[in-house]
Amino acid sequence: MNVLSSSINTLKGLYEISGVEVGQHFYWKIGSFQVHGQVLITSWVVIAILLGSATLFVRNPQTIPTGGQNFFEYVLEFIRDVSKTQIGEEYGPWVPFIGTMFLFIFVSNWSGALLPWKIIQLPHGELAAPTNDINTTVALALLTSAAYFYAGLSKKGLAYFGKYIQPTPILLPINILEDFTKPLSLSFRLFGNILADELVVVVLVSLVPLVVPIPVMFLGLFTSGIQALIFATLAAAYIGESMEGHH
Repeated sequence: MNVLSSSINTLKGLYEISGVEVGQHFYWKIGSFQVHGQVLITSWVVIAILLGSATLFVRNPQTIPTGGQNFFEYVLEFIRDVSKTQIGEEYGPWVPFIGTMFLFIFVSNWSGALLPWKIIQLPHGELAAPTNDINTTVALALLTSAAYFYAGLSKKGLAYFGKYIQPTPILLPINILEDFTKPLSLSFRLFGNILADELVVVVLVSLVPLVVPIPVMFLGLFTSGIQALIFATLAAAYIGESMEGHH
């Protein structure tokens, strides 16, 4: 029970930390809710890029794919391979979810390095990659948690909760704590890496504005893609674990 109480205290501490703000933010008032306007703006841009690209290149599919269609089919095959490897033979229904996660995070990460967000002036705050905001990464992590709970319950029913007392009931607190640490690790890993990458580029541009930032930016593009792959792979692994009961 000490593990449960410590985990609850940790979550309370994280909730209090979430009220701390660094810098200025551009807020929108929606009824009684206050949301980060800059995150919604950049997220809508990323969604528009994905939808526009898919519509442009796949609106008239050909039997023998060329150009953009060939690229999108390659991406789809890659996502299918990742899903099948982590989930197993029942991967089919989860390809859209894993693919959406991967593509949204990938384009969001790259948008922070390739799109000139700083040109657009806001009354408060500034635009940046959507994954540069902890709210976005926490939302993606919570969606992943909901997905693997749904996968386990739809496959096993209430017997899914038997995993919490496996291999011994003594591990019940630790198994419960694991469901809290999974979204925490997913969200903070992605947020921390993207924030650190953008901060490094900003600092180097201010110190050595011509040569040094270029290879760092290319390295940032590479690590951004890796972070998208890690998130999608872990999401698929969690879903496969909840369905099959294996690690």
